[in-house]
Amino acid sequence: MEGDFPLTISIDRVKELREKSGAGIMECRQALLTSKGDLLMAIQILKEKGLKEASKKSGRIAVCGKVEAYIHLDGKIGVLLELNCETDFVAKTEEFKNLAKELALQIAAFKPEYVSRDQVPQNIIDLQKTIYYNEAKEQGKTSEIINKIVAGKLDKFYQSICLLEQPYIRDENIKVNSLINEVIAKLRENILISRFVCFILGGK
Repeated sequence: MEGDFPLTISIDRVKELREKSGAGIMECRQALLTSKGDLLMAIQILKEKGLKEASKKSGRIAVCGKVEAYIHLDGKIGVLLELNCETDFVAKTEEFKNLAKELALQIAAFKPEYVSRDQVPQNIIDLQKTIYYNEAKEQGKTSEIINKIVAGKLDKFYQSICLLEQPYIRDENIKVNSLINEVIAKLRENILISRFVCFILGGK
């Protein structure tokens, strides 16, 4: 109950949290009550709540959205990205449009080959596993250590070629997948990267 907390949550404090988090007024107020007025803790509470909600929306159909085009380095790199959501209303929001731009920029900068690891062909995965296994074996590692080394290097390999697993270009502490989940939590709709292509002048 509100009376259990020693401080009163002002409307200005609620507005400040809403501006920083994008959450609704009642959600912000409740988060501030739970955190006893601590703004950073309230942001974390909303973030965790949002991520849980995002996971629940992952199976929902998303057929609306937009195709984002991005040209970099005076026309030397070009990206086309199809980003999907559930409704035209969300597709027209600034949050969704900004996410599409950020993802296109991410693709131009880090040049992933796939959206997620489940799209990587098995023969490529097997080849990388063999390479990592042989490298570790030549170093005289035990079977248990070799398996750990292979798993660790394979994770790094996925991070280099899978968009969702890459560190976000503006904050290496979060992955692209987490960035998308934060927007899902704000807009309350499922958001999916359908496909993308990156053109490099003179490339394949």
